Amino acid sequence: MRLYGDLRSGNCYKAWLLARWLELPLTWVNVDIQAGDTRTPEFLALNPNGKIPVLALGEGDALAESNAIIFYLAQGSALWPSDPRQQAEVLKWMFFEQYSHEPYIAVARFIVHYLGRPESQEARLDGLKAGGEKALAVMERQLKQSPYLCGEAPTIADIALYAYTHVAEEGIFSLQGWPAIRAWIDRIESHPRHLSLPAACQAE
Repeated sequence: MRLYGDLRSGNCYKAWLLARWLELPLTWVNVDIQAGDTRTPEFLALNPNGKIPVLALGEGDALAESNAIIFYLAQGSALWPSDPRQQAEVLKWMFFEQYSHEPYIAVARFIVHYLGRPESQEARLDGLKAGGEKALAVMERQLKQSPYLCGEAPTIADIALYAYTHVAEEGIFSLQGWPAIRAWIDRIESHPRHLSLPAACQAE
């Protein structure tokens, strides 16, 4: 398998991290968006949407969308439960990540960390604050009740939400007021094969 992406992206990182946790045989292929790598005919043959990450499984077989990729990679592992109700709970949090978390926390990080927080984006950043704080509050409430988002053990829901949460302070969101989230981050980072996003970028 080959995983195409940019480790600075939390969506790419979550797939890379899951493969690392599970010790899956996977080749990382770095994609430079700014150089136009996602607009080449070769890349568009993998993903007509022109976005990363993409997991190439074989000739003519490629899977796009980060949460679909981690769902596929986690099959047969302890990170994907066997009980249908628990599976639904995992999916609930993964949909939450894409629709209620990433549009605020990831976008704010991109504006601050990669665009350099230009003055022209300040109004947009202000508009992201309420949504991001709401997402963190929802997570905090759950993590006060259980050590992981879906109970006593980590799942791919935790991988999905950890990716951008642990670097939220690279944007506009402080984690100081969220003790349960910080404890959850510590639990995830205790995994023997774990590397945070900043550490993963340095390693690559």
